[in-house]
Amino acid sequence: MIYNNILYLLIVILILTSKHIPDTPQIPFYLALPLFLAKACSHFAFARSTFRGKKITSSPVYFKAEQKFSVIAVISLAVDVYFLDILYYPAQLPPAAILPLLVHLAGLMLFFIYLAFFWSAAHGSYVVIFGGVMTRRSFIVSNLKNVLVIVLPWLLLSFFADLLQHLKLPLVTDFLASAWGETAVFILFFVSLLLVFPVLVTRLWNCTPLPPGPLRLHIEQFCRSLHLGYRDIMLWPLFEGKLLTAGVMGFIKKFRYLLITPAMLETMTLPEIEAVMAHEIGHVKRYHIQLYLLLFLGFAVVVQFSALPFFQVVLTSDLFYRIAFWGNQDPGSKLAFLTTTFMLILLVVYFRYIFGFFMRNFERQADLYALEKTGHSGPIVSVFEKIALLSGNIRDLPSWHHFSLAQRIRFLRRCELQPQLILRHHRKVYFYIALYATCILLASVALWKAPTFMPNDMASQKFATAFIKKKMATDPQNFQWHHYWGDLQQNQKKYAAAIAAYEKALLLNPQSADTMNNLAWLLLTSEDHSLHDPEKALALAEQAVTIKPAGHIYDTLAEAYFVTGDIKKAMDAEQKAIAVDPAGGSYYKKQLEKFQQAEKARP
Repeated sequence: MIYNNILYLLIVILILTSKHIPDTPQIPFYLALPLFLAKACSHFAFARSTFRGKKITSSPVYFKAEQKFSVIAVISLAVDVYFLDILYYPAQLPPAAILPLLVHLAGLMLFFIYLAFFWSAAHGSYVVIFGGVMTRRSFIVSNLKNVLVIVLPWLLLSFFADLLQHLKLPLVTDFLASAWGETAVFILFFVSLLLVFPVLVTRLWNCTPLPPGPLRLHIEQFCRSLHLGYRDIMLWPLFEGKLLTAGVMGFIKKFRYLLITPAMLETMTLPEIEAVMAHEIGHVKRYHIQLYLLLFLGFAVVVQFSALPFFQVVLTSDLFYRIAFWGNQDPGSKLAFLTTTFMLILLVVYFRYIFGFFMRNFERQADLYALEKTGHSGPIVSVFEKIALLSGNIRDLPSWHHFSLAQRIRFLRRCELQPQLILRHHRKVYFYIALYATCILLASVALWKAPTFMPNDMASQKFATAFIKKKMATDPQNFQWHHYWGDLQQNQKKYAAAIAAYEKALLLNPQSADTMNNLAWLLLTSEDHSLHDPEKALALAEQAVTIKPAGHIYDTLAEAYFVTGDIKKAMDAEQKAIAVDPAGGSYYKKQLEKFQQAEKARP
């Protein structure tokens, strides 16, 4: 259940963060609102009809229905985001300009509302199947807390990122502007979050310490015998403590918690509880928590590495541009949708087949640890048999993240009869970990070296050409698109076309300092000397610097003075560029040296 929710919420985060907020919604509000309400009502009605009568009578059927409605909620949110442009509306609120996270938080809350439709409808079946006593409202809040934990790290990191963007403290700003400043801060915050996250989770889940008594003393002694350090042993009230499960959280012992549900303690004998604890301790001893972190971070590398050929293929394809312009939309929106679809497929495949492969085999390693530390397979097999029976005959039910209980039992019995299989399994797991780490390392090196071996930027040039052409056609009075078109033509060394584009932009906005600056620079430095016009460039640069006294504009003014023969003023302008823009100091100093040498060389 928890692992499925992780996958669904990763998809939700991808949907929310990959969608660019449009300037105007593609469907007007007066049409989008009734469509949104009709869809939401249909969603709620479908949830109610599913749980009407006695259709849901066992826990496997209940959890299968939960999976189905989670998928429906994800699809419903995707429709809201990509077709109804639902994120456009919270983005118009003033606080969203300060904290962009608020826009994503609004989308996340909408997803939770869709899940709440299911929880509300499922409450009656939950009470019957699990013997719960929570009210409908408490049931919804409890489930909300369970899923909120999964996105909490993303929410905290996003909030931290937004906060850093608005810090005005000089010391902090200078450190963040350094080569590794921002990365170092984020790593520090991320590591701190990893350490304290178990504390936050146990509070959010309303976990309480296992009360003192013979049972706690027995578990403590057993953990001590296996040399496990931890902060506390907690009762896990998942589904009011009715589920038969346990877990472990935390990288270091000061922030590590052992979790176990009351139902597990009430149902199992002492040897069986030892087997459960040994299984969870096995995850710690085999460093599975750290390896899960590696797998999560590895996904980021996989995404970046896969994106390179994806964009190269898509952005050089004529078919993409024919599809992109169909429906009178710019290629940017189509590219965003296509990219999200690609990332979604990549996410599902990665977690279903790569992450899932390691999870299943990590579970077997933990099972084997329980086998070794309890001396025989009897206790852990007995635990599995009880879970299978009491959870609705799920013995032969596999999942993407666990082998079926029957498969795990058969494997344990085989290992008990043939101990050499234990070492063989560990070797298999570590071989694939090493192979995975090698692939991630090679992909990381390839990304680092990408600028030196990737093909030229034909793909980005082609996309930019199509995108800007479309924008100039649909918004011809916006000077920015003509400015960008000038930049693009200049990069492609089409200097006459670039000059024409900049001049068109200035006709639309005569006060654009950056357009004046770019045009002036082109009139001074173009490889086509027939286009040079130093006097006009000087006039443009002098006007631009009065509007926007930035370093790069002072540099253009200095070049204009230099070309027109006033080297003294060129040096003064370049020194002003260094003063107002220290970050570009190395380039400006080279320019200043050029002027100084020219001054010395004068007769």
